[in-house]
Amino acid sequence: MLRKAAVAHQFYPGEPETLHRLLRELTPDHPHPRKALALVMPHAGYVYSGRVAGETAARAEIPPEVIILGPNHQGLGAPASLMDRGTWEMPWGMVPIEEKLAAAVLAHCPDFSPDPLAHRQEHSLEVLVPFLHYRQADLRIVPICLARSDLSFCRRAGRGLAAAIRAHRQPVLLAASSDMSHYESRASASAKDRLAIDRVLALDPEGLYQTVAAHRISMCGVIPTVITLIAAQELGASRAELVRYCDSGAVSGDLEQVVGYAGFIIS
Repeated sequence: MLRKAAVAHQFYPGEPETLHRLLRELTPDHPHPRKALALVMPHAGYVYSGRVAGETAARAEIPPEVIILGPNHQGLGAPASLMDRGTWEMPWGMVPIEEKLAAAVLAHCPDFSPDPLAHRQEHSLEVLVPFLHYRQADLRIVPICLARSDLSFCRRAGRGLAAAIRAHRQPVLLAASSDMSHYESRASASAKDRLAIDRVLALDPEGLYQTVAAHRISMCGVIPTVITLIAAQELGASRAELVRYCDSGAVSGDLEQVVGYAGFIIS
C-alpha cells in the first residue's frame, strides 16, 4: 500500500535537494537534544510555521519509531483512522509504516480503524514527516488521523496508546500536529492561544479540551494534542516546554488575520 505525497510543492518543496536545504535552515543544530515522550508541532506551509517545527524537532532525540497524530481536515475515512501498513512516498524516497507498532496500537485502541482513506489528501501528518526524517534517517511511522471527538474518547485513546507503547518495548515518540488560533487579529489570537498554551505547559489535557471549547479557540489539532498529553502522562511525563510561539503575520505582515503556531516538548 503506497501513499503518495499529497502536499509536496505546496506546503514544502517537492525537490529533494531544495527541501533538504530548507530543512537544514529551519532545523538548527542543538548541542544537547533530550529524550522526550512527545512533541507538539505545527503543520502550516514551511514559510509560516517551518521554523517553529524545525526548532522543536531539533531539541528532542527522535527515535526511529514515531506515532504521528493529526486532525482530519478533509472529512474522509473513519473518525479515528490509522494507516497500519504500507509506505509513504516522500520527495527523498520511502518512509515505511511501522506495522508491528501499528498492530499494537489497534489492539489497545478499539476505537481506531485501519483505514488509509483519511490519509490520502491530509496534510497535517505529512508536513511533520520531513522534519522527523531530517533528524532520524531510519524513520518509521504510525500515522493516525482524527476527527473531532469527546473527552471520553480522548481518555480511552490516550491510555490505549500508552499501553501499546509499553507493550511494544521499543523507544517510541508521540508527535501531535496542530496549529493554534485561525484567522483572528494578532491580539485576539495571542490572548486565546496563551490560555491553551498554559494548559499544555501544566500537563492538563482535560483543561486544554475544556479551555479550547469554552473560549472557542480554533486550535485544529486539539484532539491529537489532548490524546498525546494523556498518553504522555500515562508514560510518566512530568514536564512540558514551549519551544517557540509565533503567528503568520510575522511573514505576511497581515496582523488582522493571523494563524498561530506553537511547538512543545513533553518529557
